[in-house]
Amino acid sequence: MNAGMQTSRWQWRMTVIFAIVILIPSMYGFVGKFVELVHVFQGEPGGAFAIAPMLNYLLASLGFLCMLFWATAKGMFHDLERPKHRMLEQEELLNQGDTRVSR
Repeated sequence: MNAGMQTSRWQWRMTVIFAIVILIPSMYGFVGKFVELVHVFQGEPGGAFAIAPMLNYLLASLGFLCMLFWATAKGMFHDLERPKHRMLEQEELLNQGDTRVSR
C-alpha cells in the first residue's frame, strides 16, 4: 500500500472519529431539548423554559444549513487548495514591496 493511500485512510478515520466525538454530545443536547419541547406541548408546566433554547437551536441550524446550500451553489467547495496558494502568493508580493496585491 502506498503512502498516499495510507494518509488518505488515516485522514478519513480521524474525520470520522472527530465527527463522532463532536456530533454525539451535540445530538444528546439537541434531543434532550427536543424532548423537553414535546413535554411543553403536551402541557407539562415544568418544561416551559425549553421553548426559547429549542427555537434558538432550530433557527441557528436552519441558518447554517442555508449557508451550506449557498456555499455549495456558489461553487465554494470546488477548489479548496486555491485560497491558501493565493494567500502565499500575496504574502510573497507584500514581502517584495509590491503594492499591486489583488483582492
